[in-house]
Amino acid sequence: MASIKKKKGGEGGANWMDTYGDMVTLLLCFFVLLYSMSTISEEKWMMIVQSFNKDAEVSTDDKPLGPDGQNDEQLGDDMPMTQDEVNEDVEMILKYLAEYAAGQNDESVVEPTVGDGYMYIRFSDDVFFRGDSYTLLPAGQEALLGLCPILNNARTYIDEIVVSGHTATAQGTYNANKDRVLAASRAATVAAFLQENTEVDYARIVDQGYGQWRPIAGNVEEAERRKNRRVEIMISFSDEELDSPFAGSVTEYYTTTGQSNPSDPTQSTTNTAAE
Repeated sequence: MASIKKKKGGEGGANWMDTYGDMVTLLLCFFVLLYSMSTISEEKWMMIVQSFNKDAEVSTDDKPLGPDGQNDEQLGDDMPMTQDEVNEDVEMILKYLAEYAAGQNDESVVEPTVGDGYMYIRFSDDVFFRGDSYTLLPAGQEALLGLCPILNNARTYIDEIVVSGHTATAQGTYNANKDRVLAASRAATVAAFLQENTEVDYARIVDQGYGQWRPIAGNVEEAERRKNRRVEIMISFSDEELDSPFAGSVTEYYTTTGQSNPSDPTQSTTNTAAE
């Protein structure tokens, strides 16, 4: 009896996968070739966009339109970092102080120090006041007037400006009232000048007097005493832009104490006289 032998399969059964893979590769190359040869028509693109939104504004230049339909170069990756802007303002102040000192032919008349988030400026007695006086000298006015525009430019990053007044040890009987009042008056004079000639919020300008109790030199020789008769200005900067004239540490103080800022236009509509 004849037997029927089954034919074994499987040999060469997967050869169609090779053909299929070659075809997909060729199709991919074909579409890549079409894409490389294609060009985008601005007119057709505008027609497609406006078919979805008739009021849409389509930019035809390299700069994208902002949400208001205007080009904004500060959007995207070109937006400067806040800390970089603060550093630029600090550099401008340092450059001005260096130029001022060079004009006076004496670098010791102003000594700036830069720290983490603050700048410390020390003016000698020769710049602002004569001995036993708190009348601001013309040289002091000139120095501050040159500084004021730079402070205006940096005002959105200025958290506080603290003006400190100091005196030297006088010959004769010590008078605590005269010493303290003279130091405080010197600081208040400079603070008032800054308030009148800058756009920095008034609540951010602080004046304080130390008298003769924080000397930086001796009090025997006149040259040393003149170093102690000085005014110092400390400018603290915020690490972010203060979007309102009453923000930062000043806001925290008034919020916790329940006080209001008389120079804040949202809280006061008129400037009243002090008493």
